[in-house]
Amino acid sequence: MAKIYSSYAELQRGLQSGELSAVGLVQDYLQQIKAYAHLNVFNEVFEQDALASAKEVDARIKAGNAGRLAGMVISIKDNICYKDHKVSASSRILEDFTSIYSATIVERLLAQDAIIIGRCNCDEFAMGAANENSFFGPVKNFADETKVSGGSSGGSAVAVQANMCHAAIGTDTGGSVRQPASFCGVVGFKPSYGRISRYGIISYASSFDQVGTLTRSVEDAALLFEILAGADEYDSTLSQKPVPPLANFKSDTSKKKIAYLKEAITSPGVDEEVKNKLSSYIDKLKAEGHVVEPISFEYLDYLVPSYYILAMAEASSNLARYDGVHYGYRSPNATDLTSTYKISRSEGFGKEVKRRIMLGTFVLSAGYYDAYYAKAQKVRKLIRDKTNEILKEYDFILTPTAPEPAFEIGKKEKDPVVTYLYDIFTVQASLAGLPAISLPVGNNTNGLPLGLQLLAGGFKEEDLLNFSEYFLGL
Repeated sequence: MAKIYSSYAELQRGLQSGELSAVGLVQDYLQQIKAYAHLNVFNEVFEQDALASAKEVDARIKAGNAGRLAGMVISIKDNICYKDHKVSASSRILEDFTSIYSATIVERLLAQDAIIIGRCNCDEFAMGAANENSFFGPVKNFADETKVSGGSSGGSAVAVQANMCHAAIGTDTGGSVRQPASFCGVVGFKPSYGRISRYGIISYASSFDQVGTLTRSVEDAALLFEILAGADEYDSTLSQKPVPPLANFKSDTSKKKIAYLKEAITSPGVDEEVKNKLSSYIDKLKAEGHVVEPISFEYLDYLVPSYYILAMAEASSNLARYDGVHYGYRSPNATDLTSTYKISRSEGFGKEVKRRIMLGTFVLSAGYYDAYYAKAQKVRKLIRDKTNEILKEYDFILTPTAPEPAFEIGKKEKDPVVTYLYDIFTVQASLAGLPAISLPVGNNTNGLPLGLQLLAGGFKEEDLLNFSEYFLGL
């Protein structure tokens, strides 16, 4: 089994001393990928490309002109475009589609000599909380293969968990980086909306989608954030705020004022061991001299409904472009233009994607637009304003990342509403566009990983990452 490096700094020391080579690292990870192929993590492994890149990186390290990520082996979620490589968003509708350009984040990774080893399985078009909605089948959790990996970036999370790469890139629309990170015992970081370019990311819900990272350490999350974030001429929604350099990264031991959701402790819907883990960290923080206080979020019941109304409406609009005409899957049963659209979309999309397109189209339709979509937009503003109001008084909001540990594959799939409720703690940051991080806090009695989430004020990634480093040391 490939050696596990707790941080890139540790791995980098080996590369600089000559004790390690990038080619050797890639070979070790490829061996691990093959040994655990049954976990269904990768939709495609870029074996030859990765080995060729590693050879070039070794030469640059030797010449002393290597980039800041030289030798970091990274996997990307299968909704991120990489020029001359296939990208499918784990959907039949994009079968055999090869991207003609690279996402901005891919270009930034490659510019710093990162090595991309493959594209990871995910819920189809990033729609799901279990990675069970993929055309390629579910991703299995490395801690217990009968359990889900979480979604939608489940493949990316398990790739890091099972040591198939050093770090992974996912996307987070309503918790799709943080929730699988919690289920897989890794660090899942979602920055503020508008921090990292979405150019070259296949869209699900454009006002929510955000690139996030899955790593073993907070330090690696900070490093990747610095490299990936920042202005991009191809994404007009990006903030022009300067990105804090990694040199500013440090464990922040100063005393903080932290709020936690009272409902996370009192609700019968939250697993007892998750509650106990949250309570133990609250006690640790208090013992360290931090002010930790319960708050009740009055719009808690509206978080999931407003998120899904808006996300499904945006999905309905974004997915209209997949029509069986321009690219991707076209049904052989089609006979004319109308049947090409109808049959190709019916056969090309999975049931969860079709469900969300239909619901999204319904809430945008005449007669229902004001009752659902317009009202959900107003509720989103209330949620954002209330969250920002709390964060003026407190430095962070602490919650579980998910109400339960990873559940059995197939268990929740029959009732989509139950699955949607898994986003109860993660969608708040998404609706408000705020940075949030899921931190691994050990396992439950069955050996399943548990995660806690910290949420910070807008564009306060530096504060969040520095405190997270301290939090993990408690």
